[in-house]
Amino acid sequence: MTTSDTAVPEQTPEQAALFARVRRMMLIAGLTTALAVCAVLIAVGYRLFKSEGRAAGPLSDVTATLPKGAKIVSTGVAGDRLVVTLDIGGVTEIHTFDAHTLKPAGKLKFANEP
Repeated sequence: MTTSDTAVPEQTPEQAALFARVRRMMLIAGLTTALAVCAVLIAVGYRLFKSEGRAAGPLSDVTATLPKGAKIVSTGVAGDRLVVTLDIGGVTEIHTFDAHTLKPAGKLKFANEP
């Protein structure tokens, strides 16, 4: 027997079963890790793709004119919208604006039935 020859004893059935179980557990852990890395990359890519349409620079000064006799009742933020509630002579209106560009996004008018 030379020094390069090593004596490796045969595995017992219990050892072979243990090695197979360890290999299976390592495969599951590796696949789970790969799946988690893919999920993170997809989430980052989605956020980057979704934010492309937004204004990148700082906002300029914007002046919004209110109808005559209008009073601002409340303001708030809902997602990517700025919400302003107005009282115009007893009629309530809700005006929404895009929070990134401050462009009008919509208007909702409430009126009493005659």
